[in-house]
Order: sequence, then structure tokens, then C-alpha cells
Amino acid sequence: MYQWNLPYRKDDVEAAGGSRPLYPTMLENPELRWGFIRKVYSIIAFQLLATVAVAATVVTVHPIALFFATTSAGLALYIVIVIMPLIVLCPLYYYHQKHPVNYLLLGIFTLALAFVVGLTCAFTNGKVVLESAILTTVVVLSLTLYTFWAAKRGYDFNFLGPFLFGALIVLIVFGIIQIFFPLGRISVMIYGCLASIIFCGYIVYDTDNLIKRYTYDEYIWAAVSLYLDIINLFMSLLTVFRALQR
Repeated sequence: MYQWNLPYRKDDVEAAGGSRPLYPTMLENPELRWGFIRKVYSIIAFQLLATVAVAATVVTVHPIALFFATTSAGLALYIVIVIMPLIVLCPLYYYHQKHPVNYLLLGIFTLALAFVVGLTCAFTNGKVVLESAILTTVVVLSLTLYTFWAAKRGYDFNFLGPFLFGALIVLIVFGIIQIFFPLGRISVMIYGCLASIIFCGYIVYDTDNLIKRYTYDEYIWAAVSLYLDIINLFMSLLTVFRALQR
């Protein structure tokens, strides 16, 4: 019933994985699922490239960071940019199956989050940023390959959902407490380590959903979920390394 939503040629999906089933109990057409996975990762790749481009611009063009750091207008604009991804998430979830509104909202969401990442990196030592980026890349690739390998052998990670959600709530409350009652460098490191572990779990969980549960017209939301996991993992590692540097 979803075949017309997937503009893939047969040779393309065969190149992405062919007719090999991704997990033992797979009942759907493997070619369609492989094509869907390829489309999602293509969107994520464009998101990450846009994030790197915007962040690099913010870091290298010093007047941008200076404006946000030294002016009240810059501070107000920074607050708007920080909350912008949260605001856009609501309509994006509602319209994630409606083309081309979903791509427009996805672009706004990605650019706003990329600007936040860029401003964070602008006030961080370049060595720390590079270490965080390398470690994030290695972890994401390793967990993605592991999840595909585990799914092939019949493992299922759907049970992680409630535990990860509960851990995320604890993390958010911990972060709010840190804002009003700072506990020092050690607590910042603990926060960063906990966040890193949680988002590693989310990468496995969302990748497993990508393989088994997302429908073919949920490609935007699948991409957003994994993109957020990657960015949050990078920011968490950045927090840990910055605390160690101090």
C-alpha cells in the first residue's frame, strides 16, 4: 500500500541491501525496507552536512560569536534560536507526512539546531571539539552496525523505550537543578557521561525502529529522531571534555 511513496528503482534498493531480510521474522518486502532505510540515511547525511557547514561558519567568522556574547540583542536572539527547534518540532511532527511542508520545517529545524551547535563550538577549544566529533562518529557508526547485526540475528531493542524515556526525564531534571544550583565540575562531568550513555541507547533504539517499525511515509520523523540522537551525543561528549579541560 506504500509502494507509491517510495520513488526507488529496483537496482537502487538492491544496491542498498537487495532482497536480504533484515531480521528473521520480517514479513514485508525487504527491497522496500532497504529503500526506506537508504532514504532516511540520505536525509540525515544532508542534515549533518548542513550542521557542519553552519557550525564552521559561526566558528570561523568571529564577529558572529562576538555579537551573541557581548550584546543584549545577541543574547535575546540566542534564546530565540535555542527554543526554535523545540517550537518547530510540534508542527514538524504534525506535518511530517505532508510534502513539501515537512522538508521546509525540517530545514528550519536543522539550521536552528546547527546554529546552536556552532555557537557552543565557538566558545570551546578546537581540540575538544575535534575529539568530541571523532568520538561521536566512531560511536554512531559502531552502534549502527551493531544494531543491524543484532537485528539480523533476531535481537529486539523495543524494550529500551520506557527505560530510556525515564532516564531522559531524570537527565532533564538534573540539568534544571544544575542551572539553579550549580554543583561544580564533577557534577557537570556526571551529567555529560549520563547523557552520553542515554543517547547511545537512543541510537540503538531508534535504529531498531528504523529497521522494523517505522512506516514508509515516516521517513522525516525517523531522520529527525536519529539526527537528534547524534547531535545530543556530540553535545554530551563536548560537555564531558570541556569539564575535563577545566
